Amino acid sequence: VQLQASGGGSVQTGGSLRLSCTASGSIFSINKMAWYRQAAGKLRELVADVTSDGESNYADSVKGRFTISRDDAKNMVFLQMDSLKPEDTAVYYCNAEVNYVAKYGGVHRDDFWGQGTQVTVSS
Repeated sequence: VQLQASGGGSVQTGGSLRLSCTASGSIFSINKMAWYRQAAGKLRELVADVTSDGESNYADSVKGRFTISRDDAKNMVFLQMDSLKPEDTAVYYCNAEVNYVAKYGGVHRDDFWGQGTQVTVSS
């Protein structure tokens, strides 16, 4: 199973970006999907997550500005980021808890990460 993130870039304060992440491989189903971020010199933090039932959860710092969504038919998760601020500058990582078909049969569950995509917001 692999996660591929895209959509990062550079914007000015108040701008918008949309991140996408696609999971591929021998996927049986996906439980929770999430976006994390890590700013320079800081720990990785949860930005938002969404369950398979569609329930979402946001960090206080992004509530009302970011929206997480998923497309289960395409094994994708999105993060719409509006009203961006300089403090949103970070590398953003997608994460998914995936139930996958193992090489020798059976369904296993594991946590997978995308490669990270840079978001830079200038003042």
